[in-house]
Amino acid sequence: MIEKFHGIGEVRAAKMHSLGINAGMDLKGRSLTELTHHFGKAGNYYYRIARAEDDRPVEANRVRKSIGAENSFAHNLSDVGQMLQELEQIAQIVEQRLEKHETRGRTLTLKVKFSDYQQLTRGKTMLAPISGLDTIFELAKALFESIDLENRSISFM
Repeated sequence: MIEKFHGIGEVRAAKMHSLGINAGMDLKGRSLTELTHHFGKAGNYYYRIARAEDDRPVEANRVRKSIGAENSFAHNLSDVGQMLQELEQIAQIVEQRLEKHETRGRTLTLKVKFSDYQQLTRGKTMLAPISGLDTIFELAKALFESIDLENRSISFM
């Protein structure tokens, strides 16, 4: 839907629809000359965004809201012991990242993707900030143990 493009509101979308521009593919199929004819200077912008061209600087000055770690496995894991070893390594990475950024969080979330691409997410929010590898791993392990594996293997955690 063309309305999902940044800078294309209700009125502009209606005009585009009247010109047969209903999706990004339609917009990309139009020439720069045609778009500037119908939309003036904005036509140049539409021409470029349809081709994923945007030279505006990225402003990455937002506050970090989460710290995480994940791993895709070269081979699906089917052994629970091996899964827990991988989980402990991921917990170590999270703990190191928390230390590096000098921060703590109160919510721990575990995401598991099975080899059949089904994905489950489990989380727990604590009253106090979570810190220390032992605490992170024990919470992650409890979340992991709440998942019914049903003899399935894991491809991503």
